[in-house]
Amino acid sequence: MPPKKILIIDDEPAIQMLYNEEFVDAGYTVASAYNGEEGLAAFTEDPPDLVILDINMPGPNGIEVLRRMKEQRPDVPVILNSAYQEFKQDLGAWASDAYIVKSYDIDELKETVRRLLA
Repeated sequence: MPPKKILIIDDEPAIQMLYNEEFVDAGYTVASAYNGEEGLAAFTEDPPDLVILDINMPGPNGIEVLRRMKEQRPDVPVILNSAYQEFKQDLGAWASDAYIVKSYDIDELKETVRRLLA
């Protein structure tokens, strides 16, 4: 079976590098996008098995990107990943599959990815 593909949409190069390294080491294929437009294009052209999506970034923000992705492919799990804890309370309204507060300790994120792709 081919490895599961994760699309990481985040405008922070350090986060992209960390997540890419961690998920490739864990056996996933990883694609990266640095803003909402790039993320939507990558999602449409080669749909991933899961998306890790920042909320606050250039172009359409993560909430708008999430809305458009769920219109196209509601079956693809999306993890909102933000530095802002207060966004977590709105999780249900946004129809994301999980919300993880951004951190350089990514054990919770890795476990959530494993759970959603199981």
